[in-house]
Amino acid sequence: MTARVAITGLGSLSALGPDIAAHLAGLRAGTVGIGPTQGVDVTSMKTKISAEVRGFAPEAHFEPRQLGLIDRTSQFAVVVARQALADAGPALEGVARHRAGAIFAASVGFHAVDDSYHKLYAEKAPRPHPFTVPRAMPSGQVSHVTMDLGIHGPSFSIASACSSASHSIGTAFHMIRSGMLDVAVAGGAESQITFGMLKSWEALRVLAADGCRPFSKDRGGLVIGEGGGAVVLENMDRAIARGATIHAEMIGFGMSADGMDITAPDLASAAASMRFALEDAGVKPDAVDYVSAHGTATMLNDKTETAALRQVFGDHLAKLPVSSSKSQYGHTMNASGALDCVTTVLALREGFLPPTMGYREFDPECDIDCVPNAARTAPIETAISSSFAFGGLNAVLALRRYNG
Repeated sequence: MTARVAITGLGSLSALGPDIAAHLAGLRAGTVGIGPTQGVDVTSMKTKISAEVRGFAPEAHFEPRQLGLIDRTSQFAVVVARQALADAGPALEGVARHRAGAIFAASVGFHAVDDSYHKLYAEKAPRPHPFTVPRAMPSGQVSHVTMDLGIHGPSFSIASACSSASHSIGTAFHMIRSGMLDVAVAGGAESQITFGMLKSWEALRVLAADGCRPFSKDRGGLVIGEGGGAVVLENMDRAIARGATIHAEMIGFGMSADGMDITAPDLASAAASMRFALEDAGVKPDAVDYVSAHGTATMLNDKTETAALRQVFGDHLAKLPVSSSKSQYGHTMNASGALDCVTTVLALREGFLPPTMGYREFDPECDIDCVPNAARTAPIETAISSSFAFGGLNAVLALRRYNG
């Protein structure tokens, strides 16, 4: 018999603010955290905007001896994991060492890499920072999370580009549902706002110059964001027994691989991942009340995602709200699925639809209710959160409002 899975803790850090309270307030108010890039000199770049985490002071969260060992991405991961675990209360109390795990998105420490290359090639330094390798390794964030929280059970990183955090949360969900774990902290963080990575994304010609406008006909591309999100997943019976606050229930997880193209999304595969999540949850398409879309605001992604939604939901799509919060906190890449999951949980818990900001013009190829420009009150019970990554690696989470 499979176990039900409760979400008992939430953590977030993004352009909307430093914690869950700020995230929720920003979603409801339609705050847009996108603005002129301040942390990197963008004089030589065409794209001068991003969704930065403003005012983050590492020294407020870490001892001086730690700062040379931990990249900005891992700093974000530890901060949101701490928030989520604090929110969950004594979730680890009484849990056997091998039955609590941490699964986070894999992400290169881009700041460590950028700094080391600048030292070697621009400053002609004889060597980079001595801890460049541990700061840059893709498993750095989950390692720091386990050390910070005292987690000793199954813990690892998952790399699937922009689906990494969703794959991490979904894998943790399956591990708890199957009985392998009692508790897991899962999510992802990332900061690609470095000179080298911004120039690299600019070279792909997918960045917007003036804002993120998912599903709007005049959309101009994505906006790079940074940040992180984390959830505490827990065996439902255990969560109820200890009197935990349950924010929502995770009920399904679907995955697929396009096997087609390294950058272009595939409609059939995106649709399959959504169907698999609903099948795993035992939910019919017409029972879904809200979709947190991948919604990158590129021409190809948005129309392909809309077509996939139409294939899955049919006539139900006409009354199904579908919004993209990337319009508010940017595309946080490997962390995006975690922040979108947190957003979906808050929508279920609080009974509202997060908006798609920046929407200006109807696109017949994106003929959906994208909740344009303002949040709406709505008693939603069931939702999905979708992530469709470069390389065609897709992950969809299914969630339900917890009603006791």
